[in-house]
Amino acid sequence: MPVFRSGQGLAPKWCEMEYFEIVILSAGASHTFEFIGPKERLVVGQGRCRLGFGGQTVTAEEGANFECQTAEEPCQVQKALSEMTLVRMCGHWGDKTGGCGLFAVVEDDERMDQGDPVDYPKTTGFDNHYHDCDEYWIVLEGRGIAVSEGKSYQVGPGDCIATGMGHHHDFPQVFEPVKAVFFETTTEGQKRGGHLWEHTHGPAQPQQDRI
Repeated sequence: MPVFRSGQGLAPKWCEMEYFEIVILSAGASHTFEFIGPKERLVVGQGRCRLGFGGQTVTAEEGANFECQTAEEPCQVQKALSEMTLVRMCGHWGDKTGGCGLFAVVEDDERMDQGDPVDYPKTTGFDNHYHDCDEYWIVLEGRGIAVSEGKSYQVGPGDCIATGMGHHHDFPQVFEPVKAVFFETTTEGQKRGGHLWEHTHGPAQPQQDRI
């Protein structure tokens, strides 16, 4: 099952992203992330803060993401400059990864979907696609239906949808506008970036052990 929640040991065993958490901070708050490792990625889902890691301090805003954690130098939110949502992801991905950031999905009556054809109801402009890497979606806001490996799942805040390399996935329906984090881990095979479609990029080669 590719949908899991925050917590140790809940991700499928094939996943490079082994753990995630969603941290909500009020304005003025601070927070230290205890190292879990071996690699860690932090995404700002909402708000602004002063973030300290690797001997430097940066102002981090919505959409920013950082590989910022080591056992010797824990990552710290020195001060939240507004109400904040942060997503921390931990695992064992490689040095070359795909994209990472935020995306939104809404109902779209004038959708122009350039993805691969589907046989299920669709009311969004999101495209049915695959990747040369595994991908993880972590829902922060809203509710809808995600499709991964040909199966449909009702998802909402706190759910993570994990899709292995070469498997198609889609967000065909939303009941409330969705805001989510995406993280594409180690690139493999042809190592092509972005969304891939069979009608443009050739047949997908889904990894059958990642389901």
